[in-house]
Parts: sequence; C-alpha cells; structure tokens
Amino acid sequence: MIPMPTPEPTPVSAPFWRGLAEHRILVQFSPSLDRHVFYPRTLAPGTLADDLEWREIDGAGELYTFTVADRPTGPPWADALPQFLAVVQWDAGPRISTELVDVARSDIRIGMRLAPVFCDVPGTGVTLLRYRPA
Repeated sequence: MIPMPTPEPTPVSAPFWRGLAEHRILVQFSPSLDRHVFYPRTLAPGTLADDLEWREIDGAGELYTFTVADRPTGPPWADALPQFLAVVQWDAGPRISTELVDVARSDIRIGMRLAPVFCDVPGTGVTLLRYRPA
C-alpha cells in the first residue's frame, strides 16, 4: 500500500497548517482590501500590499462545486473510493478545495451548508481540513 501524501508547509503557509493542527482555521486578511485571502501568499492580490495578517475564521460555508471520483485520483487513494472532491465557499469570503466526508452521494447538493472537520493524519503531525453537512 502506498502511503498518503501529506502537505509540506512553506514559510508562507506554515501558520495555516499550525492552525489546523490546533483545530483552528487561520486565514490571511488584507486590511487594504478589507477581505480574507486564500491561498497563503506574501502580498495581497491585486494591490500587492504588504499588509496580510492571520485571522481565525469558523470555516462555515456552502458547497460551491464538487465531483465524485469513482476511480482513484492516484495510487494512495485506491482504497478510498468514492472520493467527494469539493470546493467550499467560506462565509468569510474565499474558496477552498477539499473533500466531503460523512455524506451520502445522493445527499450532496450545490449550495448545501457545510461545517469543517479536522482530520488528524496519524503519525505525521498533519491535520487536513475536510467538510461535512452542517
């Protein structure tokens, strides 16, 4: 069995991953844009302002789009089918790519309310952010 790959935090993304390990969602906020920004970066998009700060959000949101993978997306996921790959629109603004859990295929609907699930990967110190119906 091929082990699941895990994220490798960079200096820019490390606060996001540390937050998840504490079961908190930390996202950058740009005061000059007056909005949250995701994915982690060094400068605010559009303005290139150097004013990004980390703020906690509750992670609530709704399903923006999804796909069902009935075939493995790679060898490590051969035994993890089906996969419900999704994009969640956070109430805080940005979107995040993730996976839906604790849901039946027939219950998945665009616009459904979702809540975060913190999935600790055993033996790695890594926590993944997934979503389930709220």
